[in-house]
Amino acid sequence: MTQTSPVATDPTPDALAKKKRMSTRHRILFFVTAWFIAFMPVWFWWNTWFGRTLSDNKVGEYLQDNAHPRHIQQALVQISERMSRHDTKVADWYPDLVRLAAHPVEEVRNTDAWVLGQDTAGAGFHDALLKMLNDSSPLVRGNAALSLVRFGDPTGRPQIVALLQPVKLTAPITGNVVDADRPGTAIRQGGLIAKLQNDQQTVEVRSPIAGRIRTLFAESGHPVTAGAELATIDPAVDQVWEALRALFLIGQPEDLPAITPYERDLPEIPDHIRQQAVLTDKAIRDRTNAAH
Repeated sequence: MTQTSPVATDPTPDALAKKKRMSTRHRILFFVTAWFIAFMPVWFWWNTWFGRTLSDNKVGEYLQDNAHPRHIQQALVQISERMSRHDTKVADWYPDLVRLAAHPVEEVRNTDAWVLGQDTAGAGFHDALLKMLNDSSPLVRGNAALSLVRFGDPTGRPQIVALLQPVKLTAPITGNVVDADRPGTAIRQGGLIAKLQNDQQTVEVRSPIAGRIRTLFAESGHPVTAGAELATIDPAVDQVWEALRALFLIGQPEDLPAITPYERDLPEIPDHIRQQAVLTDKAIRDRTNAAH
């Protein structure tokens, strides 16, 4: 007697719907995941955006938050905005502004140097800025010098001239270049220029300023010697703009060699930079002629 195998039958529409229907647990998991993905960018933006208004209590709290330097920066930016509106309440935080001039984080000191220039009557501001002219960071020194111009103090003029000049980077170790960026690349402050490696270590060479890589003297796979010139970084447009404006007021004839390169009609020099360079050049020459 032969046995017949059962005949396969197509599932009914109801059965298919049951199979396709997502379980309640899976629906909840899907919803939570989607909400998390959508919310995270908003949460990150909310916690890092400096434009979010802080209460007075939050400003005071953030100024003391050494574990989160960006909180300190956010408080400093908001204090600066309130200073521009002549809000007398900000004077309560002036001792903190003087204290932060010696903060261990460069970004905090850099922001603080800028804020200290917003009120030339601030107690201790002028002295704090003068000390910052000897900071280890070229950007902090430059910002302090720019702020001193608001006080009518040209002491930081050499630091301002330095803001116009390219930064030369040298190889910190002898080794092989295992990774390197390309000339012409825009670079942020702290951006990676090259990676060097030898038998003992791997070292990253990073830019101390924002700007553009003008030249790179070693390519990936090539050896370099410690102390050899590795790259040249041209300063960012905003940095050049502020320096030229300051030198319009306090520049001297010996500063002209640093200014004249920005008067050239070149694609990499924006029109407003070229125009400001011409105006700064003329102001210096006029002051010199008037003095004689």
